[in-house]
Amino acid sequence: MPRDPLVPHLRELGTTIFAEMSALAAETGSINLGQGFPDTDGPEEIKQIVADAVWHGPNQYPPGIGFAELREAIATHQKRFYGLDVDPDSQVLVTAGATEAVTAALLALVDAGDEVIALEPYYDSYAAAIAMARGRRVPVTLHAPDFRLDVDALRAAVTPRTRLILLNSPHNPTGAVLSEAELQAVAEVAIDHDLLVVTDEVYEHLVYEGRHIPIATLPGMWERTVSISSAGKTFAFTGWKVGWVTGPAELVAAVRTVKQFLTYTNAAPMQPGIARGLGMPDEYYRTLAADLARRRDLLSDGLRSAGFTVFPSAGTYFVSADIRPLGYADGLAFCRELPHRVGVVAIPHVVFYDNVDVGRPLVRFAFCKRDEVLSEAVERLQGLAG
Repeated sequence: MPRDPLVPHLRELGTTIFAEMSALAAETGSINLGQGFPDTDGPEEIKQIVADAVWHGPNQYPPGIGFAELREAIATHQKRFYGLDVDPDSQVLVTAGATEAVTAALLALVDAGDEVIALEPYYDSYAAAIAMARGRRVPVTLHAPDFRLDVDALRAAVTPRTRLILLNSPHNPTGAVLSEAELQAVAEVAIDHDLLVVTDEVYEHLVYEGRHIPIATLPGMWERTVSISSAGKTFAFTGWKVGWVTGPAELVAAVRTVKQFLTYTNAAPMQPGIARGLGMPDEYYRTLAADLARRRDLLSDGLRSAGFTVFPSAGTYFVSADIRPLGYADGLAFCRELPHRVGVVAIPHVVFYDNVDVGRPLVRFAFCKRDEVLSEAVERLQGLAG
């Protein structure tokens, strides 16, 4: 029997709930509002570039850091939207999606016993990545209904073992978007305690209220921040798994050192398409956000009419709701019953929490689906009141 506690610890993280819910959707013919992926593809022009690349190349290994064309497009994107000057040759790394980027960053920057502060509820891969790095996660809980950052709790979470703050804004699963004041508070904590920040910004263009502010743009933060994003959410090609890291050269080099032993490189024919996508006109980005905001409202209004308490979502693909007005208290049991009862799949918040009692009555629904799918889901959910 191996003495290493890592594998059993990973088995306890509960990340199989997504597979379980998707299997339930298939088994029951349910509408799957669980996992966050669109049910339509993104821009045709990006698909055409990728299709041409499949036929004519590139199809062999890209450079380990990604094709220059994509790295330059990422650097241009950071300047265009945020005013950040990024060197495409030393401060950009292309990854196999944001999940690999987060994992590689934590493996590169966290040593055994280091503490990582994460905003709870947190995307499920964060717990696994911290565990693989032999770190210790320290949650700072965002509470309903508004899921705002408790700055005092953040400050209190810092100890001499704290190495890094792991941010996610726009925030999955709550849809919260950290304000400039909240980000400034995080920056003050990081600077005061000489901490690194890893920030997951994959929903950066899916903001409906407020605005997305990369923490790397705040004074004193560029040199201590690893910023992560991806193409999947912005261009509705989640299966292509093209992500990226930007930051100071020494931190990006550390992440690259780990990434080369994970996937080394990836997505050769997709990279030229994403490079083109990042140069899409402003109207594309405005239309994307406006369309998703409308779908958010469609689903949120329907959930309210079905009896849920629905919390505001300022960004992402997701809206969260409290099931207690419907007479339920256990979100996991509720989500397991929901497909059989009305033919809809959701995800229980409890799998995103260390403080499970806080998340127990909450569930997450994805609204990145076609209007007719959302309308049908809302109609089915009305049956809960019967």
